[in-house]
Order: sequence, then C-alpha cells, then structure tokens
Amino acid sequence: MTTDTLSTEQVISLAKKYLTQNYTRYPVCLVRGENSWVWDAEGNRYLDFFPGWGCGLLGHCPPRVVQAVQEQVASLIHVPNTWYTEAQALLGQALSERTDFGGVCFFCNSGTEANEAAIKLARLNGKPKGRYKIVTLTGGFHGRTMGALTATAQPKYHAGVEPMLPGFNYAPFGDLAAIEKAIDGETCAVMLEPIQGEGGINLPPAGFLEGLRDLCDKQGLLLILDEVQTGMGRTGKWFAHQHWNIKPDIVTLAKALAGGVAMGGLIAKPEVGDKLKPGTHAATFGGNPIAARAALATIETIDAENLLERATQIGERFHARFTALKEKCPLITDVRAKGTMIGVELSVEGAPVVEACLKRGLLINCTHQTVLRLLPALTISDEQIDDGCDIMSEALQALKA
Repeated sequence: MTTDTLSTEQVISLAKKYLTQNYTRYPVCLVRGENSWVWDAEGNRYLDFFPGWGCGLLGHCPPRVVQAVQEQVASLIHVPNTWYTEAQALLGQALSERTDFGGVCFFCNSGTEANEAAIKLARLNGKPKGRYKIVTLTGGFHGRTMGALTATAQPKYHAGVEPMLPGFNYAPFGDLAAIEKAIDGETCAVMLEPIQGEGGINLPPAGFLEGLRDLCDKQGLLLILDEVQTGMGRTGKWFAHQHWNIKPDIVTLAKALAGGVAMGGLIAKPEVGDKLKPGTHAATFGGNPIAARAALATIETIDAENLLERATQIGERFHARFTALKEKCPLITDVRAKGTMIGVELSVEGAPVVEACLKRGLLINCTHQTVLRLLPALTISDEQIDDGCDIMSEALQALKA
C-alpha cells in the first residue's frame, strides 16, 4: 500500500504510532506538488509561500530537476567518493565559477553537515598557530548536530543537551566592536549568516559585512558565511555576500542547492580548502550522482530562466505589498526583504496568522514567534504573489478585529 492511497487521518494515526514526535506538524498530509502549488490527500490545493522549508527555490518538482533525477537514477545511483563521477566534477566547476574567489568544493547532504565541515576546516587551518575558537553571532542558526548547534548562539536550542562543545564565543549580530572583543589569541574564524533567516530575516547594518571582512584580515581570521538559506540565487545574487562585494574564505550551502534533493556543501578559497586531505573529512553520500545532477539542473534552470533578476522583482513586489498593508494594519511593525527572503514582523505572536492562512489555503511560516517568514520560489507568478498577499491581509485584518 502506498501513502497516497491513505487518508490524512490514516497517515496521522500511523505517524503518531511509529514516528518520533519531535516535529510540530500541521494536520495535513501533502501528496503532490507543482511549482508553487501543493495538494493534500483529500485533493485540497494550497499556495505555498514556504516550499520545502527553503529547499524549494524552484518550486515543487521543477521540470529540469525531475528529468535529471529520472535519467540519473536509471544509470548510476551511488558510488563512493573513492571514485570520480562526471556530475560531481561539473558541479564543482559550476559553483566555483559563480564565486568571486575561484573556490574548491566539498559536498555532503545537509546544511548542518556543511557547517560541521566548515568548523573542522577552520580548525585545521588554525591548528598550526594554536587557534581553534570560532566567534558566532546571536540570532544565528547553523544546524542541529552538536558542533553546528553550539555555533548557534540561541540558548533555547541548547536546552536539554548541554554541555555544549568548547571553542565558541558569541557576539551580537551587527556589532563589530563586540565581535572584536570576543576575539582572542586562540580564535581562528568568525562564522555567521550574511542575512539571518531563522532569526527573522535580519539584514546586516550598512558597512557591517565589509567591516567584518577587514577585521578578519587584520586579525588573521577566516570569515565563514553560512549561506545555507541565502545561497543559490535566493537574494538576487548567486550568493548573498555578493551584494556587499566581500570575499569570504568559506561559504556553506544546502537547502536549495539541488532543487529540493538532499544536498549540502562548502566552497573554500583554494589555500584554505587544501587542508581537507585524505582522512580529515568525508561524507558517504556526499556529492552522489543523483544530487549532483539535480544541482546542475538547478543551476541550469536559474540561468536559462533569468531567475536572479526575477528574485529581485519578487522581493520588490512583496515589499511593496506589505509596506502598503503596514499603513492599514498596526500589527505589522516592520517589513524586511532581500529577493525571495521576506520577513513581516508583528507586534503579536504570528502562529494564529499561520493557522488562519492555512485554513484559507496558503502555507507560510512564523519564526522567532513574531516574524512571518516567506521563502517563495523564484518561479512564482505575480498573480500568485498577489493572491497570497491578499490571503495574508485577510488573516491579519481578522486578527486585528
């Protein structure tokens, strides 16, 4: 029996009996997706403003990615990294050519794995000088494994799994003086998201990233940018840091990298990445042929459909809609957008708005309790944007009433 023959109620019953209960799930069983639409087991259709928790950069089931995966799975599913594969080599070239520093790539399976690899690479580079500590920033989010979790400077995620790992100091996002104060003789790197995603779509203050690059150069530190959520064109550039014309030493990627197929990785300056030698790090499924082909198809789609420019247009449309709504709805205190990263901050908790939108057929997210977070696909239409914004407006107006 396949899951699409079961009702939502049946699936929920099985999940509650046989799965760990570590996710807060909506009472909906999704069975099919196409671009910015998804359907549940009963045939109800939803407009998705948060496809794949940020992985669906091209929407659900993008045609080039689907075709690439179908072709690849019929010819070669997996081989270990003790052998070469064409798709992985071509993907490394494609990503390197889209950086401003000609980086070398390591591939894994998720964002937290990518950040663990970056942490290890930073320590490998700092080891000869006795440096191992990393400064990370409050409000950031880097993953759920223990190294990435410790790097996540949010105590709520540490609760119950302490003690955290040694070697991390925290400083406020956007505060260069505080970051400099957190650096000591054993620090090897500073690690941050150029735009904080889970933290509420927080954009860096003017001059902050440029100043941080200068500070790292002055102190002899690596600059690690977690672009798991911001990378692959979501902000209108291939990588968000390119908006500020800085060159990091390491960039981490995942989520949208392979168009919805599980994949993560990092890109490092060659002189930094060469510390990853045989025996220092590995990922069994990292860069497997299916994921690599999917990632190449993702890049091809972004180029062929001019989606970097489209990301900017989408962000401007959302920003204009919510800025106008802010004038009529006092519950909205701020609107932040960079490409298809949109945050609408409220003066009240956002969970009731998410629930109200779900009932109206729209999927959105709330983060940090009061920020409605949208990560729509680069392929979303203007009509879908307007329809979804109308639903959010209705939900907010009803909450105000």
